[in-house]
Amino acid sequence: MFITSSIYATIVACCLASSFAFAGNIKGKVDFKGTKPNPTEIKMIADPNCIKIHAGKKVTSDQVVVNTNNTLRHVFVYVKKGLEGKKFPKPTQKVTIDQQGCTYHPHLFGMMASQPLEIINSDPTMHNIHALPKNSKQFNIAQPRKGMKRVQTFDKPEVMVKIKCDVHPWMAAYVGVLDHPFYAVTDDQGNYEIKNLPAGDYEIEAWHEKYGSQTMKVSVGAADTKTVDFSSDKFVASK
Repeated sequence: MFITSSIYATIVACCLASSFAFAGNIKGKVDFKGTKPNPTEIKMIADPNCIKIHAGKKVTSDQVVVNTNNTLRHVFVYVKKGLEGKKFPKPTQKVTIDQQGCTYHPHLFGMMASQPLEIINSDPTMHNIHALPKNSKQFNIAQPRKGMKRVQTFDKPEVMVKIKCDVHPWMAAYVGVLDHPFYAVTDDQGNYEIKNLPAGDYEIEAWHEKYGSQTMKVSVGAADTKTVDFSSDKFVASK
């Protein structure tokens, strides 16, 4: 099962209580500004098995998902600066990415360097998972049968790593690989929360695969909860 950042951050905070006597939280949302785009339909005609799985139902892309409250889903929010020199234990819990319905689940997620990533094929058709990191070794694994599993890791931090399927060109996912557990992904209300962050001054970045990124600075004190909101019209496109 996928281990959320908040659960792991809680574990880390307990383990490091002697080092960080006080911890705070950062929460907020990512607003969407502008004309709401129409959902992009995925055409799966290249694989009849994928069409059969969905029984003729329309499938839309997760690249841009604007929630009903005009917030943005699938935004990766993480501590970009402020934790330099601090060490955090490498988790042994597996993070999972599942090839299900000829799409990736989750579409966007985070994990730590050297943390195990379990790759599952839940579809009755062939997939291959092709990870494209720049800081770690790439991998390209074929999973021709339903139920196949494989575990991989990323050696070094990198935001973000694209994952794709060479068999089904519409399939794509992104993972933020960090050397700490302080990250989150916006939900179906555009909200995120990063818990148990040691007191200090931080730069927080929000990253979206189409719109780019935005950074904000925040100071977190002992037992603080700070709100840091982002807006899509402030995002700067990735170079």
